[in-house]
Amino acid sequence: MSTKLPINLTDLLRQRTVEGERIEYKTGWNPDAIIRTLCAFANDFENLGGGYVVIGQDCDANGQPVFPPVGLADNQLDKIQQELLAACQLIQPQYFPVLSIEEVEGRKLIVLWAPGGQNRPYKAPEAVTANKKTWRYYIRRYSSTVEAKGEAEQDLLSLAARVPFDDRYNQSARIDDLSKPLMQAFLQEVGSTLAEDAPGLSVEALARQMNVAGGPAESPWPKNVGLLFFNETPERFFPGVQIDVVWFPEGAGGDRFEEKIFKGPLARMTREALSYIQRNFLRETVIKHPNRAEATRVWNFPYAAIEEALVNAVYHRSYEEREPIEVRINNEELVILSFPGPDRSIRLEDFPAGRAVSRRYRNRRIGEFLKELDLTEGRSTGIPKILKVMAANGSPAPLFESDEDRLSFVIRLPCHPLARPVPPKVTGEVAPEVTPEVAPEVVRVVLALQEELSRTGLQQALDLKDEKHFRKAYLLPALDSGLVEMTRPETPRSSKQRYRRTALGKRWLELHSDTGKDRK
Repeated sequence: MSTKLPINLTDLLRQRTVEGERIEYKTGWNPDAIIRTLCAFANDFENLGGGYVVIGQDCDANGQPVFPPVGLADNQLDKIQQELLAACQLIQPQYFPVLSIEEVEGRKLIVLWAPGGQNRPYKAPEAVTANKKTWRYYIRRYSSTVEAKGEAEQDLLSLAARVPFDDRYNQSARIDDLSKPLMQAFLQEVGSTLAEDAPGLSVEALARQMNVAGGPAESPWPKNVGLLFFNETPERFFPGVQIDVVWFPEGAGGDRFEEKIFKGPLARMTREALSYIQRNFLRETVIKHPNRAEATRVWNFPYAAIEEALVNAVYHRSYEEREPIEVRINNEELVILSFPGPDRSIRLEDFPAGRAVSRRYRNRRIGEFLKELDLTEGRSTGIPKILKVMAANGSPAPLFESDEDRLSFVIRLPCHPLARPVPPKVTGEVAPEVTPEVAPEVVRVVLALQEELSRTGLQQALDLKDEKHFRKAYLLPALDSGLVEMTRPETPRSSKQRYRRTALGKRWLELHSDTGKDRK
């Protein structure tokens, strides 16, 4: 039976072009090889979220898909589905992928989505068509399906009955605890064709197609990952699922602090916390030089490094722990604390060298959704990116800390020594030295926002006709400056999106009260 994929096939083929651990292209129906690969994806040995088999798609010698694809004839589709059903029953225990018939450039393809199975390890016959069958365990090694032998087989067998926490059924919740609007919003954001059919599906049917629910028809259960992403109050099921941002204006040893707590669906919570940090605590310092025209620009904390560190904490924390993720900020450093620490297979000395690589991800399904939302790459690239971004900004090297028992993980991002301090917030004072350079286009946007305005309203207020020029030269720089913000940062493309001045924008106008006279 054909269904819809939870992601966009064009994106799958054109943007993730190289055949790898999570995708395999087959020119035609080859039951022996395809069943072995489905078995390997079901075993999900590296906890990457399974994978995809695209039948009817040829590729070149470098593993890149060729367009237009060779495709499948209409009279082949039913025959392949019938043979696939019979062949999948030979996998032990039985495993059936999600099948979707898709069309690319006028050619029909069969796409098999094979998420990691609930009952691994799985084994499949070496040859489906052989009279005497020999069953083997199969896993993925880079872009190949191979038999699990020796230590690999022992490791695979040790995974039996060890379904990761985020992929388990939650029997304290009901299927109606999953929010259909949140699921639909996700599908629309990632460009899934399933978004077109979602309005006509029940919550259970949609959740099953997205693999965030399962169980028998008479007693369906949501999975933990579904409740984390698609429930408005996941902390009801997982106490401690929140991000605490704490500001210490006098330093960590001072008596004063400000705290803001972020809760809600995982992706929204993460984005809102990042947006709050960006608006309120990130400052660019411009240093002019008498002997050259070009000024030096540095940030106290580069945003990209904070984003990687915080998303890393959301991805790899334990959702069985009741401790929140904590972001502690002062004028000396920004610290992100999460529980527990990194896998014991990673040596702490590998972090500053950018060699911290673990393929035993704690939350493979959470990583899968974060990857679809472009919040993470899921390929152990986060730590190298933090190192690279901090170095590019001229900041001191970040520090990575954990205790001997790996009970917690701390990432410290030191403030750039030339950066201005964050202005005090607790007393409402305005630091006189915080006067960032602002482009004339940004000044016009700030002045125009006497009230919340839509994109079209703001563009009309500025008397600008070209939408592309308005976005590039006015709107995006205004948002990047921290003087302007969205009212709905979690849904940037919402039809109800409005723009307004931030607290920093209002303070900036107070310091430049004559700006309106000069630059209106």
